[in-house]
Amino acid sequence: MKHEPLACLLRPQTLDEYLGQEHLTDPGKPLRLAIENQQLFSMMLWGPPGVGKTTLARIIARQTNHPFFELSAVSASKQDVRNIVEDPANADSQPVLFLDEIHRFTKAQQDYLLPFVESGLIILIGATTENPSFEVISALLSRSRVFVLKQLTPEVLERVLESAVQFLMKEQGFKVKIDDKARRILVEYANGDARKLLSVLENAVQLNPKVDAEVLTQTLQSTQLRYDRDGEEHYNTISAFIKSMRSSDVDAALYYLARMINSGEDPQFIARRMVIFASEDIGLAQPTALVVANAVFDATTKIGYPEAQINLAHGTAYLALAKKSRAAYDAYFAALADVQKMGNLEIPLEIRNAPTKLMKELSYGKGYEMYPGEKKSYLPEQLDKKKYFHKE
Repeated sequence: MKHEPLACLLRPQTLDEYLGQEHLTDPGKPLRLAIENQQLFSMMLWGPPGVGKTTLARIIARQTNHPFFELSAVSASKQDVRNIVEDPANADSQPVLFLDEIHRFTKAQQDYLLPFVESGLIILIGATTENPSFEVISALLSRSRVFVLKQLTPEVLERVLESAVQFLMKEQGFKVKIDDKARRILVEYANGDARKLLSVLENAVQLNPKVDAEVLTQTLQSTQLRYDRDGEEHYNTISAFIKSMRSSDVDAALYYLARMINSGEDPQFIARRMVIFASEDIGLAQPTALVVANAVFDATTKIGYPEAQINLAHGTAYLALAKKSRAAYDAYFAALADVQKMGNLEIPLEIRNAPTKLMKELSYGKGYEMYPGEKKSYLPEQLDKKKYFHKE
């Protein structure tokens, strides 16, 4: 007999049973209004894992009386979509096609969906953990409404946990006892993911119905944070890391560094950003920052994990606490703007190279003093009075 996971057994069947996402499902909110008014449309459900995207799609179809078809973009093909559209049983209805992980569909596969969505032959509900602005083609996105699902709060996870405990006791006969410390560990480990919480709870109860911290420790193999090297969380975390160092918040910088390292981020990727930061944000205020950042990069290349995390932490603390100056950075890009705007202006003859007799006769290099007694500008004539660099 096939085992059905606890997360499936506890899946809510109606909107009133659904937990979380109150900004979408509470009375008067957009999704509840659409369901109550039987006004269904194509949409994208964007949110982290385990927050109820699939469950919500099923509830929407059920409560609006639409046939429901579920595909995973990881394994589905154009033929799978064609089978749904061309099925005579769906001729007089408007089936809901739920496409999980829609970001896994190629551009060509997404293009294939367009005419069916545009003509209303299907109502598409796409689910994605990635930012649809980057992962879903604009034509398909413009024909859909995007709803953002939030990470589940600890309070919601506590309610999920309590429902699961009651179900295991009443429906499956387990004499479950879970202490307060174990509850806290479970909720923290779940990190906003109800499916993860239920999976760990189920495994723990099967190991020992009396769930305490020791039982959970035996159940949990690792506590990997949600992180995708090619996804939005990757860019959000490195952005938070850089901005924390920029603000001299060493504690926040070390925290975001720890998140990246714990999630398996490439140490050289982190170190490269530190080298850039050393010149861009610290610059002349503390020139040794570039030396330290380069040393950290060199260390990550030679050593690797796990020891390289110490080098990264050392460098992060140094850069976060260093004085900051963007004077050189700002001056360079101001000069670059003039180059791009005005092209190659004539270099003053005085500072041109004069390797030949003819060039010297044409006054190349004439009048140049290596250390002039009086400060003068060597900029092209059109920029003679221009100041790019400003001391801070």
